[in-house]
Amino acid sequence: MIFLEEQLTELARRHLPPAVAEEWIALIRPAIHLRHRTDGEPTLGRLGGLPSLPGDVPWPSWEGRWSLNFVASLDCGRLPVASLDLDLPAEGTLLFFYLDNEDGRSFDDEGSELPVPEVAGEDQGSLAETRVLYLPPGVETAERPAPGDIVPYPRVELGARLIATGPDFSHPEFQEAARRVGASERAFMDDYRSAEPIYNAVTDVMPWPMHWLGGHARPVQDAVELDAAYTAFAGRVGFDDPRLAEEASRWRPLAQFDSDEAAGMQWGDVGTIYWLMRPGDLAARRFEAAAFTVQYC
Repeated sequence: MIFLEEQLTELARRHLPPAVAEEWIALIRPAIHLRHRTDGEPTLGRLGGLPSLPGDVPWPSWEGRWSLNFVASLDCGRLPVASLDLDLPAEGTLLFFYLDNEDGRSFDDEGSELPVPEVAGEDQGSLAETRVLYLPPGVETAERPAPGDIVPYPRVELGARLIATGPDFSHPEFQEAARRVGASERAFMDDYRSAEPIYNAVTDVMPWPMHWLGGHARPVQDAVELDAAYTAFAGRVGFDDPRLAEEASRWRPLAQFDSDEAAGMQWGDVGTIYWLMRPGDLAARRFEAAAFTVQYC
């Protein structure tokens, strides 16, 4: 068993009806926890600092007006990506950028108010407020100075370990599976109070900060797959529309980055940022097709 798998299995059986617990356990997935590197541990990625980019790749920006903040760089060749049930590159580097409105930039040089990044909604153009770049191995890069309109986050080097993750109560796949097992289980799933005990118990055992690659996301609100689906529909369907759950099932979490004091990162009111992809786009390395959402209390 990988780290936390036994604990998550025990928590599911403690807080869920037996048949529902077994459906939850069957959905446990591995993730790569990106933890602050300890002495003697190899550096497998980092938060903040300055990115290394090819000379012909501009620093990502929104509409050419506001530079995106550099969030993280992950070395796929050194991370245990083969242990995930996600078709990640075995080599190369993943870079994550995000327009952070919490870094003191309320207005640009011309006095225009900066946007608040909210991508789980009708404005699909807001996806331009984030970027995932994949640099294949062998591409020549150099550390890029930060544009003048942003202050880089403090650099935090990352180590990694494989952990187990479980689905959120609102995860469409879990909801569908648990509703199939019987009438009493359906009644349990329909009671919103049923979600809190398992959510809190799982959150309490997960390692902090909750940065990881693959696996199940740990949402602050509802399943992030629903956010990705809502964005894919450009807000034209309601959250009670069955098409939303169907679309949500097509998305898989790629990476999540928690608020992290050491890295100077705070997403909203101590929230988390998430990128998701459809498996076909990931297999084709179409990282420009990634969806994004931010959740906070």
